[in-house]
Amino acid sequence: MTLKQRLAVYLSMAFAALLGLALLFIYFSFSTFRSQEFAARLREEALSDIALLKNTQIVDKQLLRTIDNNSVHKLYNEKTLIFDADQRLIYSSVPDALVRYNPKDLTALKSSPSFFRENEGYELFGLRYQAKQTFYYVLISSQDIYGLSKIQYLAYTLLLVFLVGCFLVGGVAYLIVMRLVRPLDALQQKIEEISIRELNTQLPETQRKDEINALSKSFNQMLRRIENAYTAQKEFTANASHELRTPISRLTMQLDNLLLQPQTELVGHYLQNMSTDVGQMADLVQSLLVLSKVSNTKKEFKTERIDDIIFDAYKIVRKQFNDFQMSFEIVESQGFETDLAIKGNRSLLEIVFVNLFKNACQYSDAHRISVKIEQVAERNPLKILFTNTGSPIDTAQADKLFEAFVRGSNAQNIAGSGLGLRIVKRILDFHQASVSYMFVSPNIHQFVVIL
Repeated sequence: MTLKQRLAVYLSMAFAALLGLALLFIYFSFSTFRSQEFAARLREEALSDIALLKNTQIVDKQLLRTIDNNSVHKLYNEKTLIFDADQRLIYSSVPDALVRYNPKDLTALKSSPSFFRENEGYELFGLRYQAKQTFYYVLISSQDIYGLSKIQYLAYTLLLVFLVGCFLVGGVAYLIVMRLVRPLDALQQKIEEISIRELNTQLPETQRKDEINALSKSFNQMLRRIENAYTAQKEFTANASHELRTPISRLTMQLDNLLLQPQTELVGHYLQNMSTDVGQMADLVQSLLVLSKVSNTKKEFKTERIDDIIFDAYKIVRKQFNDFQMSFEIVESQGFETDLAIKGNRSLLEIVFVNLFKNACQYSDAHRISVKIEQVAERNPLKILFTNTGSPIDTAQADKLFEAFVRGSNAQNIAGSGLGLRIVKRILDFHQASVSYMFVSPNIHQFVVIL
């Protein structure tokens, strides 16, 4: 779950809790008010019946029932029982039906003047009334069907309000959070665009005193420190490489001159070894200069034909390895001609193919390589396959071939700096391209370049 979603969920949960508490308070408050109101109505009915009974000289119970049943304020399923001081029933509003009551209720009225409670689906009100020296005990029960229906309607309404409110607040909260964190999204997109060649890029800063602007300032300061350190490292590598080229070139020239002079077999052997070592040093310095050049080169790409670059690289390698052979093939598919034009830096791409050719020639048992260019569909990337035969290498080593100074187990007796494939990867990364290595079979190696 993203930060935006979590914030929206937390805000929605907080609102739902507060809204739920508010709606529960409304519901229970209204329910308590209904109970108190209905108890007051039952009390009025009880007092009214006692007043009629008290003011009647000759108790005509039938007349009293008639008046009671036809009262304007008659309640639903109302039942009234009146007892004298000795707790004898002296009046019942339903004479033809047996009205059950609990004697404990009459006992409770001796210690308390009134009570109100629910009783088997009815609401019961008890009252002790004193007229002169005479006590009356009244039990009256009824059903508040209208009040309960209002409570039920209120419950459904509050539940609907809760659900709709949570849904609306969840959506609004998500929109608000999206708006608030929009600068973070822009910040993330800007950070993703920064690469090792664009360390001088600065994130936008504003005058607002918020956390996002503070984060942008801190990130810009970090980028400046990284850029300074990286620039210093590149300058050191380039300067050191340039300084080393001159003495290495002089050593190479002097060794070549010595090798042309007559000497003993042992001295000639030592001089040859020294010449080989100096050559390796020269290759290493040249590789470091190429890596520095890749880091400092601006992205000024031109339209180039990939086949021309490949053949130029092949000519360069042939000057050093006369017996090196290349078979070249362009695979066309789906009835269209493969587009060999690409955008790139010609000199850097030439270094890529020179290194791949040298790698194939040095580690191939036949000094031969097969180059195949494929394009699956029109305007799709170009896939270039470099295939050659040679001794197998360990799988663990194969995963690290493109790291600096890493060489396979089959390179123990072959001179090299271990930077050739690293340079290939760096240049292709610079072109937003990719390179990978795979075993076609135990003795067949293949590099795949996708441009």
